[in-house]
Amino acid sequence: MAISHATDDNFAELTQGALTLVDFWAPWCGPCRMFGPIFEATSETMPDVKFVKFEVNDENRNTPAKFGIRGIPSVLAFKNGKLVEARSGLMDQDTLIDWIMELKGS
Repeated sequence: MAISHATDDNFAELTQGALTLVDFWAPWCGPCRMFGPIFEATSETMPDVKFVKFEVNDENRNTPAKFGIRGIPSVLAFKNGKLVEARSGLMDQDTLIDWIMELKGS
C-alpha cells in the first residue's frame, strides 16, 4: 500500500477508518532516516493497515504539539481517528510487525 503524507491540514482525514500508523519524522534526524525504509517496507506487506508519514517542520507544528511529540521518530497508532498507542525511537521491522499484530488483536 502506498504511504500517505500528512500535514496539519489533512491529518484528521488520513487517520480515520482502519488501523493507521503515523511516523513523525524529519529529514535531519539520523534514526528517522534509518526507520523510514523499515516503515515503507512494512507498508508493502500489510495492505490492511494505513501507513502515513508526517514531517515535523515549521509549517506543520500543530499536530506534533497536540500529540506531545517530543522526540522522533515517533509512531502513533490510530483506530477510527482515535489515538490508541504511541511508541518513540527506532524500531526494527520485526518489532514493528509484532506491534502491529498486537494492535490488530486489540
